[in-house]
Amino acid sequence: MSEEMTPTEMASKGGKARALSLTPERRREIAKKAIEARLLKAGKIGEVLNAPHTGTIKITLPTIGAGDDEQANRTLEIPCAVLENGTRVLSETGVVNALGLYRSGAVHTRAKEASDGGAQLPLFVANKNLKPFIDLELASVLQKPIWYRPTEGASGGTLHKGMRAELLPKVCNVWLRARDAGVIRGVRQAIVVVNADIMSRGLAEVGITALVDEATGFQDARARDALAKILERFVAKEIQNYVRLFPLAYYKGLCRLRGLPYSENLQLPRYFGHLTNNIVYARLAPAVLDELRRKNPVVNGRRKNKHYNWLTPDTGHPKLLQHLGSVVTLMELAEDNWAKFEEMLDRIHPVWTPMPLFDNLPD
Repeated sequence: MSEEMTPTEMASKGGKARALSLTPERRREIAKKAIEARLLKAGKIGEVLNAPHTGTIKITLPTIGAGDDEQANRTLEIPCAVLENGTRVLSETGVVNALGLYRSGAVHTRAKEASDGGAQLPLFVANKNLKPFIDLELASVLQKPIWYRPTEGASGGTLHKGMRAELLPKVCNVWLRARDAGVIRGVRQAIVVVNADIMSRGLAEVGITALVDEATGFQDARARDALAKILERFVAKEIQNYVRLFPLAYYKGLCRLRGLPYSENLQLPRYFGHLTNNIVYARLAPAVLDELRRKNPVVNGRRKNKHYNWLTPDTGHPKLLQHLGSVVTLMELAEDNWAKFEEMLDRIHPVWTPMPLFDNLPD
């Protein structure tokens, strides 16, 4: 009969059996979480931010020479993220790999040697011969890494160490200044200089912020957020007290341009509502007309309220009055020519596109 195992021995055996049943990926994930827990407990990791938008920026390397397969048609890839506070970050490991550096005990030792005040510099600027080309401001920022955790995707929940994306051109410039000073050592550092030069040239054409926003999909989220803020400013959550905002001059001008007689008792044609949607609400701000239609739907063939009763008194009403003043002026300039009025209206107050244009948002 076999000897009975103690509870400790049973737990140990069960743990080993469980470890053997795990996939390599799962074992690495558990190991990473254990390291994170130790770092957090030791106070080596500060605030950890969520990263709702993640991706990978890609910079294609041009062919350097015929037959040079290693340097031909390669792509530098750097994992990136936009954090919950809007900060754009790059993975430190991704920057190390993109520059063509390698990890070793000696590199980690140089990282500590190149540090000031006990704070460790990232590996991509850890070489001792780079120290004279790292200004104090850059060193200070690089010594304070940003810790973040993607909230979605394959790496969701895993802790990442990053740096502000806008620092990448400065990091590349450190290597290029060292090259210009003639202090680059060996083939490995020469390769890093080539990669830094290529990244620097690529970032001169397309900014790093734009690359991160595109790679993470944040540019679409930013557009949605901007649109939500516009609608919040223009369209009220509750209907406002009835205030007549459209001047009689607007209806007089509309009747004249459409060849209709005007009188105060005139029952305006129902299609005037469609004209007003196009002339006024579709040109106030992005998606305002769609939001007003949602807030003020057609019931039994009619809308219960006027669209302008759903505009905010602090932004929507003043913008509407300003727009109407301009429209009435265009009506007078067009005299009795509807086509001329439409042409001037489209040129001066074009219909807003579905998504806002960031260089031309309404104030």
